[in-house]
Formats: sequence, structure tokens, C-alpha cells
Amino acid sequence: MQMQPEQALFLLNLTLPTLEREQQTTLRVMEAVPASHADYKPDPNSMSAFDLCWHVVSAENLFMRAVAASVFDFTPTEKPPTMPEILAFYKESFAKNMAALGSLSGEQAATIVDFRGFMQLPAVSFLDFNIRHTLHHRGQLSVYLRPMGAKVPAIYGESYDSKAAKAAKG
Repeated sequence: MQMQPEQALFLLNLTLPTLEREQQTTLRVMEAVPASHADYKPDPNSMSAFDLCWHVVSAENLFMRAVAASVFDFTPTEKPPTMPEILAFYKESFAKNMAALGSLSGEQAATIVDFRGFMQLPAVSFLDFNIRHTLHHRGQLSVYLRPMGAKVPAIYGESYDSKAAKAAKG
């Protein structure tokens, strides 16, 4: 799939604000995970909340860096040992990656990038893939929250918990 630089730049400029909004929502969901229950998993085959958070953070970092560099680097990033450190890494890497993405030219955004030999797309196309991947796993994580004893933050509009908190404030 070829894309003209002007098209790629348009798509990049359209996608970056969405990426930023979704990251803020994902961050709220992750911040709701109680440190005392980060090992929670609803099924033995499920990832723990901690591992799910790291999966989202590391995958976002992988995809955003790949778009900025026009190549995927699958060198593993060392997993931080605590939730606060994962959240700090997420904020720092996201800001750094957004700065790199914001400075891309149309030509760079349109560069064809290979993903594991089975998908070759213009670099900017992987941002949409990244968003969808995050939304999928953020949904999983949000379902973990109540069984862990946590409150579900507003995601797209109020949640039961955010509405109750608002009503309690008066």
C-alpha cells in the first residue's frame, strides 16, 4: 500500500491528537490498579494486571518508536519492577515518542515499514494499529478493576464509579 507524503502527513496530524487523548484515558485506567492487587488475573491463563499494563506500555513504545524511526526494533525493554515505575516509564516514553512523531515529515510518515515479515505498511498506518491494540487491552484491564476492589474511571463518558464520586461531592 503506497501513500503520498501529503496523505501520510494528513493522517499523522489527524491521528496524533487521538493518540494523546487515548493515552490519557489508558493512564487513568492503569492508575486505578491497586498496587496491592497488581498480581490479579481473572483466570490462570490471563495476564496479571501488572503484566497487562506492561504489555500495553511496551507495545505502545514499540509502535511509536517504529513509526518515528521507520523500522521496528524488537530488542526487549526491561520491565520495571513496580506499577509506579511502569507508569513513570509510560509517561516519559510517551512524551518522548510524541515529540519524535510530531517532527516527522510526510516522506518519513509515508515510508513503508515491515512488521515481522507479514505486514508492510506506511509508517503512519501503524499508529492506528497501536491505538486499536491499546484499546483492546485497556478494555481487558478495565474489567479487572472491580474484582480487584478498585473504581473504574471515566473512559468514554462517566462510569458508574466516576458518577457516584461526583454525586458524593455534592
